[in-house]
Amino acid sequence: MPTVSVYNMSRDKVGEVNLDDTVFGAEVKEHLFYAVVRHQMAERRAGTHSTKSRSEVSGGGKKPWKQKGTGRARQGTTRAPHWRGGGVVFGPKPRSHAFKLNKKVRRSALCGALTRRVQENALFVIDELTLPEIKTRQVIDFMKRFDCSELLVVLPAHDETFARSARNIEGVKVLLAEGLNVYDILNHKNVVISRPAIDAVTARLSG
Repeated sequence: MPTVSVYNMSRDKVGEVNLDDTVFGAEVKEHLFYAVVRHQMAERRAGTHSTKSRSEVSGGGKKPWKQKGTGRARQGTTRAPHWRGGGVVFGPKPRSHAFKLNKKVRRSALCGALTRRVQENALFVIDELTLPEIKTRQVIDFMKRFDCSELLVVLPAHDETFARSARNIEGVKVLLAEGLNVYDILNHKNVVISRPAIDAVTARLSG
């Protein structure tokens, strides 16, 4: 069972916490990271790309020239695919790019990503992540104390003060425990998680 230190926002050690083995001490399977990140990216795609087929392009109702006697190849419409301004053959249409991925695979990948950060000593547990006022400088100072340039902050519930203080800092993202995901963990070198958020994440993944 991994044991990590608990700090306050000044980086003073205030205790220790035993992390759940099934969540923070799981087997790291890198091939699952690829599968889950690909799944997340596919679900985020808008899928609104669209082209018009020859039946959807306006115009082209009149035959360009008569069938015979011109010496040119016969043509029925100027909206055929080989004409400039014509329709597109087998072009993209709006669709969903999402695909099914088993819940066990997604859970295993998420536990593996959290375990990776614990193994790298890049997961910091804070007793309470709160700020007295909305001020970006306070989050920057907090990052300097923990020597973090890229930071994923995990909170148990929405905190408007912290979220607005961190939103303009490059490389920093604030997430709720229920929204914790593989892509954001891998995309940030360090994870800062509050003590209550640890319980929320454990309850979500240990079952």
